[in-house]
Amino acid sequence: MNNSHENDHEAQGHNKEFTIVVNGRQKIVTEKEISFAEIIALAFDNPPAGVNIIFTITYRKGEGNKPEGSLVAGETVKIKEGMIFNVTATDKS
Repeated sequence: MNNSHENDHEAQGHNKEFTIVVNGRQKIVTEKEISFAEIIALAFDNPPAGVNIIFTITYRKGEGNKPEGSLVAGETVKIKEGMIFNVTATDKS
């Protein structure tokens, strides 16, 4: 079996692949930054929805002068190889 298709993406563009961990599962991303909404999409196949659902995202092993912290809706964070994200959904009702 030939695995050359895995390299096709890199050949088409100059995007680097980063392996990150979201809720204990490895994910591959190619962007240099990731948004709050994109992290939620990686964390949940079917994200909980509703007016009372609040997502909390924390990260560690991050880039540069902010290696750990949290994200709120609308924010992005620079990706670093091996970065770890924890996403929780809370029902505030």
